[in-house]
Amino acid sequence: MNPRQWSTPDIADQFPDAIRVLHPIFQCFGGHTAFCGEVITVRCFEDNSRVKALASEPGAGRVMVVDGAGSLRRALLGDQIAANALKNGWAGFVINGCVRDVEILKTLPLGVRALHACPVKTEKLDRGETNVTIAFAGVEFKSGQYLYADQSGILILEHAVEL
Repeated sequence: MNPRQWSTPDIADQFPDAIRVLHPIFQCFGGHTAFCGEVITVRCFEDNSRVKALASEPGAGRVMVVDGAGSLRRALLGDQIAANALKNGWAGFVINGCVRDVEILKTLPLGVRALHACPVKTEKLDRGETNVTIAFAGVEFKSGQYLYADQSGILILEHAVEL
């Protein structure tokens, strides 16, 4: 969906009982400030092995929602994984944790929201889970939901919307 065809305030106005709004705790690090897509969930802690693996698969316009347990000690996304995700058709990331290579991330036409930046890479221990229910920022996430993010906020819905 073209970001110019929707806004989170319009979605909130039209579907007030269907939306869940994430707490406004995320910073924008990507080149796209507005993005949307079907959610796929990842749970990991200071190990981005699952994020890297998923970014190598066809994204089909999906959004990776990553629960890094709010850790500020390691970055779960950097320029190389982000560039690979972009090449494979991912729309964006929402990360309950950190990113790095922020100067490069902001040049990529990709949505990236995270708590903060951290220059330290993760360990690669092949730990983490995909397609699991996760919760952060006051919202529960499941793969198959739809996420809409712009400068006004981030929304989760059970289905895609047409405005």
